[in-house]
Formats: sequence, C-alpha cells, structure tokens
Amino acid sequence: MKNVFASFSFNLAVVALAAIAPLSAHAAPEEVTYLLPAPPNSPAFAPWMIAQKKGYYADENLKVTFVAGKGGVDVAKQIGAGNAVIGGAIGDTPIIVRANGVPVKAVAVLGAGSLTLLTVKKGSPIKSAADLKGKTMTVMAYTDTTYYALLGTLRKYNLNKNDLNIQAAGPAGVWQLFAAGKAEAMAGVPDWVVDANEASGGNVELLPVADNFKSMAQAILASDETIKKNPELIKRLVRATLRGMQDIMQDPKAAAMTYTEAVPAYKGKEANIEKVFALYNQYVYANQKPLGQMDPARLDTVQKFYVSEGVVAKATPINDLYTNQFVGVAR
Repeated sequence: MKNVFASFSFNLAVVALAAIAPLSAHAAPEEVTYLLPAPPNSPAFAPWMIAQKKGYYADENLKVTFVAGKGGVDVAKQIGAGNAVIGGAIGDTPIIVRANGVPVKAVAVLGAGSLTLLTVKKGSPIKSAADLKGKTMTVMAYTDTTYYALLGTLRKYNLNKNDLNIQAAGPAGVWQLFAAGKAEAMAGVPDWVVDANEASGGNVELLPVADNFKSMAQAILASDETIKKNPELIKRLVRATLRGMQDIMQDPKAAAMTYTEAVPAYKGKEANIEKVFALYNQYVYANQKPLGQMDPARLDTVQKFYVSEGVVAKATPINDLYTNQFVGVAR
C-alpha cells in the first residue's frame, strides 16, 4: 500500500510540473526601452532592426521598443540617470560622459574598426589626410565623434582644425554638400559614403583607412547600477543585438532584404543597403573576436587624445569605461 501511495504522489508531481511548464514557457516578455542616438531608420542601426525583425530579442523573451535620443551623449546621460537601462552611442562616448560624473560603461562595441571614413572625389589631388591642408571638408557637427576622429587623423599629419575649412553641415548636408562639389572631402559614416557616391554618379573614393585615427565603432551602453543589479538583462540584449550584426557579416545580401522589410522606407533600395553593409563589414565590423569585444588599448589611445584636445578635462580609469563580461556568451 505504501508503494501505491508513493507512485500516486509521484504521478501527481509529474502532472503538476507538466501544467506549470507551459506557463513558464509563455511568460510575458520583459519590456525594454532601447535608446538610440538618432532615428532608428538609419542604416547605421541595421543590426538592431534586423535583430528585431528576425525575433532575436523575442528569443531572449524581450519586447524592445526603440526610441531616438538627441545624440550619444544624451543617450548616455539618460541611462546614467536611470531613465533607460540600455542605449546606443559610440565606443568613445563613456570617455566624454564619465569624466562628467555619468556612471555608464560600454558593454559591447560593434566592430574592431572606426565608424569614421574620409572620402574624396575620384581623381582628386587629395591622396592622404596630409593633402587636406587648405581644403574645404564637411562633418556632421563639431560635437560629433566623426569630427573628433577627423581631428585625430589631422594630428598624425601635424595639422589642426585651423589648417582647413571644416564645415558642420548636419546629417544630410554632410554628404549633400560634398556630392554637389561644394566641399572637397567628407568625414562620415559608411551610410553617407554610399549616399554621396549615389548622388555623384559613383564618383567617390576613400582615403587610406590605415592612416586614419583609431576611433571607435558603435557601442551598447548600460549604467553601472544595471550592470550590477541586472546583468542577465544586459547579457540578453547584447547577445540579441550581436546576432543582428553577425547576420550582416555572414550574408549582407540576405541581411539587406531583411533590413528593407524591417524599414519599409528602403524598399527597392536593397542594392544600396548591400553596399552600405559591405563598407561596414570591411572597415567597421571586421577583425573582432569575439564579436562585441572592446579593445582597452585602443580605448586608452582615444582617451589620451580627448584629454590632450581638451574634449575632457581628465582621464578616467580605463576599466571604468567598459566591460567585456557580456560578449562571447552563447545562449
């Protein structure tokens, strides 16, 4: 009789577990507001949009809503103030805001290269940054990372901002003025290079990338508090986003199709998006193992330059600017 009761109890436990399991599997997804430094429909944010479209955030039981901030520094301040748990900026951004007391770190950086490319017209006498002296050049803004990266490159050739005419033209004007021949060079992201090339009939080329200042790619930021109190959430967000980046690296053509489905404004422009992805793959995403990993030596070089230029008043300990604890973590 004792064995019968034991068997009956065991069967009840199995039934109870079977009833509970589906409920756990269908637990409501965790809702997260993800701040991006600009409108999400820019191709620069393709890894995020692809991850959303292909259900990579849903795979992590997350419901992500993307909201545009007012640049990377604003995003970092919002995260530091506790108004959002996660956001996008540039790998350089913690250098700027941490020096002003904003407690955020980069928890992943999307690529081992720089987001900034220097572009000229084909056949231009400008063959390197040394030839920019006396020329007119466009940047998005004087407070944008692409501008700081340009200054870093100029310094390598013993030039400074006063040795050429640098015009802050905004996110559209930066490539439109250059494409129209009103500037002889441009410092910008891969998206703008493709836009300028299209507008000028395929008449642009890049200056040697190896000569450029080693600034950073896009990064994912989180606050010290969230990293400490909810590391599992950060891990899931990083993992899903990096899957979107990996799709672009592995098959840019298929990724371009997915992206235009996610952002219908680009429907019919798949070929251009594929060209943008090719530039990201070659110059930004490449040579990073594992994906998302920050290079502290590179970060240190960037910070030293920012201090020397007066962008920040003092250096921050490098380990306070980033963490690699969330990269290379398989599901």
